[in-house]
Amino acid sequence: MSLHVIDETDDWIVVDKPPFLEAHPSKPNGRATLWHGLRELLAFELVNGGQVSLINRLDRETSGLTLVAKTRGAARSLHLQMEARRFQKEYLAIVWGWPAQGEFAIDAPILRQGSRGPSRIYLKQAVHPDGASARTSFRVEQRFTAATSNGSRFALIRAFPETGRMHQIRVHLAHAGFPVVGDKLYGPDEACYLEFIETGWTPALASRLLLPRHALHSAALRLPTRGLSWQSPLARDLAAWLAENLRVTREGQTL
Repeated sequence: MSLHVIDETDDWIVVDKPPFLEAHPSKPNGRATLWHGLRELLAFELVNGGQVSLINRLDRETSGLTLVAKTRGAARSLHLQMEARRFQKEYLAIVWGWPAQGEFAIDAPILRQGSRGPSRIYLKQAVHPDGASARTSFRVEQRFTAATSNGSRFALIRAFPETGRMHQIRVHLAHAGFPVVGDKLYGPDEACYLEFIETGWTPALASRLLLPRHALHSAALRLPTRGLSWQSPLARDLAAWLAENLRVTREGQTL
């Protein structure tokens, strides 16, 4: 497995996780994960008493920055910093629609949808007053209308999660009416997720979702208390889709 290393010290390493790669093994199916790739990359450290501890875990389809501790002491320290919300995170997302405001925030609690009613998908989250507190700030980076998608409106948005709930950014954007492009769970219809599980990626799903994965990328990670900061440009597949659609923007209405 070839991993792009952003930065590294004796205590930690930062890699740029590609999409479609699970962060950590969840089932004994033998499928390669980021954790397996890191164990190969850090084989020397592991032989000499090191470890592989993911500090921030991205969803399988989410790409971008992942911080990994290489020692027990670093893992404990960085996990404590994460729990204390001292890390600053930034994500880039391509969404359906044009937010009216250049900057806005969603402060809406989140819980597992099935815990308060019937749900066909166990892991799906939802905004609900009984949920755990969750807040995300957003900034619109670009608005555009793509002729390749029947004149649909899209926006490139930078997200700043202030809490770390499961699927938080995707849930909050969908709740605001701007679902992430390619999102099988929180996009046009959750049936897309069930269909994908049954059939895999098909032309029918492509016509509805536009992208084979949700357009979400971990773009920046900072720990100001230690003067640490890392950045990652938009993943190549998302950048290519964005560039293609910006080229065909109707009447040049890129704002």
